Amino acid sequence: MASPFRNAGAALVALAILVIAATLFAGCTGTGTEQQQTAEPQTISVTGSTTVLPVAQAAADAYMNMDSLADIQVSGGGSSVGVQAVGEGTAEIGMASRDLKAAEKEKYPALVEHVVAIDGIAVIVHPGNQVASLTLDQVRGIYNGSITSWNAVGGSAGEIVVVGRDSASGTREYFHESVMQKEDFTKVQLEKNSNGAVKQTVAQTPGAIGYVGIGYLDGTVTGVPLVVNGKTVAPTLEAVKSKEYPVARSLSMITVGEPTGLAKDYIDFILSSDGQAIVEEEGFVRID
Repeated sequence: MASPFRNAGAALVALAILVIAATLFAGCTGTGTEQQQTAEPQTISVTGSTTVLPVAQAAADAYMNMDSLADIQVSGGGSSVGVQAVGEGTAEIGMASRDLKAAEKEKYPALVEHVVAIDGIAVIVHPGNQVASLTLDQVRGIYNGSITSWNAVGGSAGEIVVVGRDSASGTREYFHESVMQKEDFTKVQLEKNSNGAVKQTVAQTPGAIGYVGIGYLDGTVTGVPLVVNGKTVAPTLEAVKSKEYPVARSLSMITVGEPTGLAKDYIDFILSSDGQAIVEEEGFVRID
């Protein structure tokens, strides 16, 4: 006759085996809801250039559609705002439409630039403006105040309303160096805080001139062809790609040191073929 203690021991062993098996099974199948519950959401802040903003926002939306735990918060403010924010640690990524200044490199020596696209700067006028083209000297003359009437540059008679960007703008910084050759802007210039605001003002003002990233061109304004070495070159992506268009610059994401975590994954996504397709869709030149 079997001992009751022996039967009880066998039952305990069987129960233990069942418990272990159930635990192993749960571990093997815990890749769904259980892992999602234990994984923590990641949040990063991306701020700065309003030129880079459309690419950054579209890429953030696409990335967050793939990763439900990612929260990428994108805002504008201008390149200088982006550089300061990442340098001071209030944002993980700064957006810039210009190179870092020497003073910024000195103040924030750990900053790293990641070029994500190439952009041209288009000189824009109201659609009703009949000016056919402008030389860079004429554009500089308009913006330094020495040319004040459209008929002085081949247009109809009328006062030129000069529209530009505010001091935080990377587009303004590049325009100041590349086109203005560091000459002062006219004091009557209307300063706007974004590409969109410049475009809107020019679209609503018949005598206005402005400058925006080529990605912002649409039917509400006209991009003025520029005369380069006797050749008239329209502000198009093709002309930027071929380097015929003279006013073009790099667009960058800036981090403190090499990025890690979500910041790295996000920048890597923008540099991927899918991310570069977004760059192209937003009207900029891809770098891959």
